[in-house]
Amino acid sequence: MNQKLLKLENLLRFHTICRQLHSLSQRRLFAWWKHGFPPVYPVWTEQLCARPWQMDMLAGAASHQHRLFVTKKEKRPSRSQLSPVKSKRDVEVWVGMTVEELAKAMARDTDFVYEALLNTAIDVDSLEANSHLDEVWIKEVIKKAGMKLKWSKLKQEKVRENKDAVRRPQADPALLTPRFPVVTIMGHVDHGKTTLLDKLRKTQVAAMEVGGITQHIGAFLVSLPSGEKITFLDTPGHAAFSAMRARGARVTDIVVLVVAADDGVMKQTVESIQHAQEAQVPIVLAINKCDKIDADPEKVKKELLAYDVVCEDYGGDVQAVHVSALTGDNLMALAEATIALAEMLELKADPTGPVEGTVIESFTDKGRGPVTTAIIQRGTLRKGSILVAGKSWAKVRLMFDENGKPLNEAYPSMPVGIIGWRDLPSAGDEILEVESEPRAREVVDWRKIEQKEEKGKDDLKIMEEKRKEHQEAHRQARAKYGSLNWKKRSYIKFLERKGQRLVKPKEKAEKDSNVLPVIIKGDVDGSVEAILNLLDTYDASHECELELVHFGLGDISENDVNFAETFDGVIYGFNVDAGKAIQQSAAQKGVKIKLHKIIYHLIEDLQEELSSRLPPRLEEYPIGEASILATFSVTEGKRKVPVAGCRVQKGQLEKQKKFKLIRNGQVIWKGSLTSLKHHKDDVSVIKTGMDCGLSLDEEKVEFKVGDEVVCYEENEVPAKISWDPGF
Repeated sequence: MNQKLLKLENLLRFHTICRQLHSLSQRRLFAWWKHGFPPVYPVWTEQLCARPWQMDMLAGAASHQHRLFVTKKEKRPSRSQLSPVKSKRDVEVWVGMTVEELAKAMARDTDFVYEALLNTAIDVDSLEANSHLDEVWIKEVIKKAGMKLKWSKLKQEKVRENKDAVRRPQADPALLTPRFPVVTIMGHVDHGKTTLLDKLRKTQVAAMEVGGITQHIGAFLVSLPSGEKITFLDTPGHAAFSAMRARGARVTDIVVLVVAADDGVMKQTVESIQHAQEAQVPIVLAINKCDKIDADPEKVKKELLAYDVVCEDYGGDVQAVHVSALTGDNLMALAEATIALAEMLELKADPTGPVEGTVIESFTDKGRGPVTTAIIQRGTLRKGSILVAGKSWAKVRLMFDENGKPLNEAYPSMPVGIIGWRDLPSAGDEILEVESEPRAREVVDWRKIEQKEEKGKDDLKIMEEKRKEHQEAHRQARAKYGSLNWKKRSYIKFLERKGQRLVKPKEKAEKDSNVLPVIIKGDVDGSVEAILNLLDTYDASHECELELVHFGLGDISENDVNFAETFDGVIYGFNVDAGKAIQQSAAQKGVKIKLHKIIYHLIEDLQEELSSRLPPRLEEYPIGEASILATFSVTEGKRKVPVAGCRVQKGQLEKQKKFKLIRNGQVIWKGSLTSLKHHKDDVSVIKTGMDCGLSLDEEKVEFKVGDEVVCYEENEVPAKISWDPGF
């Protein structure tokens, strides 16, 4: 390259010399012409030296092109040595990728994706880095980036190892040993279930239950005089505890269906039969209250035929025992029938190996922390065992029976209280024993991750539905404005914005008064579950909206009061307490705390609170009725006023009250009177049997003979919520 540049410099130097010679020759010619001397140079010299600017331009252009050519030629080998930097053309994408994943695949930042989606149907403001994009928007971004689309196969997620704890395979029949049955007492409320169980175990559980109604599942081991043992589950008969009864049926071997001989089959009786049939559990029928005068056991048996419960007297296989829980008659016959059925079922279990069981009830004790009542179904539970239930685990610190006495071991079919849980499991959770604490934590963590992923999938479905709704709304809006010019479009949008004005304080207060936020606190998991199930039946949101702000277990705390103050809600406590300091704090903050010990009292209180949020309704109370016997008109000034001649049939007509005109059973007018006369005198009251003439405040209404005029007054009556919880 240096040699070529040297040649070019020599050429330019030669060009400069030529220009100097040309300038010298021009000066000489000018001097000769001035002094009258003829030129001595030949013509070709003049032609050669003419137009020096053209030579200058040509030389400059030539040198520039030559320098560029030489430079490119010299640099070309060096560029071939470097790796070429070229824009990415193929982008591998997949369905459901996020904004961040798409930007990373394109080697761009997320802002590029947002810019590419501007002026499209998608709401860019609602997009986040982890928002999932639909196929059409992925194509749009790739197209605007000038890249090629390459669909990959469904993104293969790394398969995580299943670290959950599961039940063991079925045991060898040779290792199984006989066990005593788990029997559930079911039936309608107040049919004598708990009283029946009391007689069997000779305790007074019903006396400890408020109002004589069982609020929880109780698990008790009963020893009979014959030496046989039976584990009884006492489930509440109230409608609110349907889920608890269903859970009791899933862990039981035999159902004792209690039906009162005087009441017969009731609503909860039918539900209990359905739970037992769904769980494929055999039934023993206990017809209670047979000592009453109006008892009719045969009527009960006949009513049960409609629900596929056929007693032995009618050719079926259901044992029916006539008992009286109050006097204790025939209770041993009921126990023997239960034991006989259990022997036919040949109930056996494996008492060896890791424990398997079911949580019957769970609650938090102030001094002992989370406590569960469980039924052991396999293995033998001992102190120090590591258990997993739901998303909680425990190292068993203490076990006790239904009377609170400590236990060292719990065998299959035994009810046992367990202390040592890190968190409170839910009633109905499966209990499994694992080998160590790290393994228990691993299982719980795995289950939490699984739940989180499932929730993420559900959230993704909801987001996709919301996105489609937004797209459809946007499409309809564009179609709505598409045919309008900009002036009409701007005017319509102004009207829409005006309709969406901020809510005034008065309107906001009226709106808030139509919402009741509630906080539910209960003593045990099953009670809270039952209350929430009842709230799920709420169907009067069009009258007053019911908003569940928070629920939990344990006594009412300062956090609950703060929640209620923030949302202007009411705290409902079931079988829990609120300390004096908490009540004072609630009173200062204007928060209502309502404590109840019977569930239907709580629901009735909730109905009253909802009803208090409704505006009062107006009720009409009739004062008098009159029939129209004749019609005529009178002249007042320049106008004619229609007048009805009436006779009062009932009560009295009072001019200051409200009136309505009824024709063929239909109300055709409501309003006030302008005049009420008896003969020619203006009066304020017309009594029964008297004639009168009256005119209305609306002249266009025509009277007809036979019409009825009713005088009435309106009174405000407190409204009542239409929600029917089922009891």
